[in-house]
Amino acid sequence: MIRKILTAAAIMAGLALPAQSDPLAKDVFGSFRAASQGPAVAVGFYSKGCGQGFVQLPESGPSWQAMRLSRNRNWGHPDLINFLVGLSQAAQQAGWRGLYIGDISQPRGGPMTSGHASHQMGLDADVWMLPPPSLNLTPAQRESLSSVSVTDSRGVALSGNWTPGHMSIMRAAARDPRIERILVDPVAKVAMCQAERGDRSWLRKIRPINAHNYHFHVRMACPRGSICERQDPPPAGDGCAEAAEWVRNRIDPSRVKPVPADPNYRHPRTFRLSELPSQCRNVAAAR
Repeated sequence: MIRKILTAAAIMAGLALPAQSDPLAKDVFGSFRAASQGPAVAVGFYSKGCGQGFVQLPESGPSWQAMRLSRNRNWGHPDLINFLVGLSQAAQQAGWRGLYIGDISQPRGGPMTSGHASHQMGLDADVWMLPPPSLNLTPAQRESLSSVSVTDSRGVALSGNWTPGHMSIMRAAARDPRIERILVDPVAKVAMCQAERGDRSWLRKIRPINAHNYHFHVRMACPRGSICERQDPPPAGDGCAEAAEWVRNRIDPSRVKPVPADPNYRHPRTFRLSELPSQCRNVAAAR
C-alpha cells in the first residue's frame, strides 16, 4: 500500500513539475529543515534515493551526542535511530562513555550539498573513532572537536588510538541482524581478524575501505515497508585475506595495477531531481 501511495503521488508530482524545471537534487533535498510526514519509508539506493517519515536523533542522550549539528544531518529511518541508541549503550558496556555520532542523513535524505555520495536513504551512519571524553559538549565544541585516526600516518599499522573497545563496538554492530555491512579502514579489519578467537561470522560484515580511519560507517539493510534497490551481500567468508591484501598494497603500491576511471561515473551532487526514483518527487513536494 505504501508503495502504491508513493508511486501514484510521485507521478502526480512529476506531472505538476514544469518541463523546464529540473533542479539539482542536492539543492532540493539540502534545503529541507524537517522530515516529510507519513510512515517511514526508505526509497531507492544508498547513493541515489531519499526517505519519508525520518526522525531526528536527539542532539544528546545518556550514551551519545550528535556531532556537527550545523549540518542538520542527524536524521534517519526510525529503525536506524533506534539501532544507534542501542549501539551507544553497547559502547558503555565496552567501557566507553558512549558514542559520538557523525553524519546520518538529511531530513528527507537525498544527495547532500557536500561530502558523501551515500547516506541518502536514512540507512547509513558514521560513528566516530574518538571515545567520548565528555557527553556534555556544547554545540560550538561539537563543531570544533575532531575525531582521531586508528591508523598510523602511512595507513599500514594501528595507531595508539586503537582500543579493544573499538572492536567490541563494531562486533556488537555487526551481530545485529538489521545491519548489512560496516565500512572501516582495512588496517582496523586486519586487527580485528587477528584478535578474534571465537565466532568469526560477524567479520564478514566488516568491509575494508579507504578514508574510514577516523570513523566507521554503519549501513542498515532495507527495512520492511521500504522501496529499496538492494545491495549485493558481502562475499562469503570472513574477508580477512582481502583486508590483508589492501594493507600489503599500501605498503608496496607497485603491486597495484592502475584501474581506469569509469567514464560514466557521476557524483550524486550532479543528479537532477528527475534522475532520482520517481517517489522522491513526492517526498520533495510533501509537507
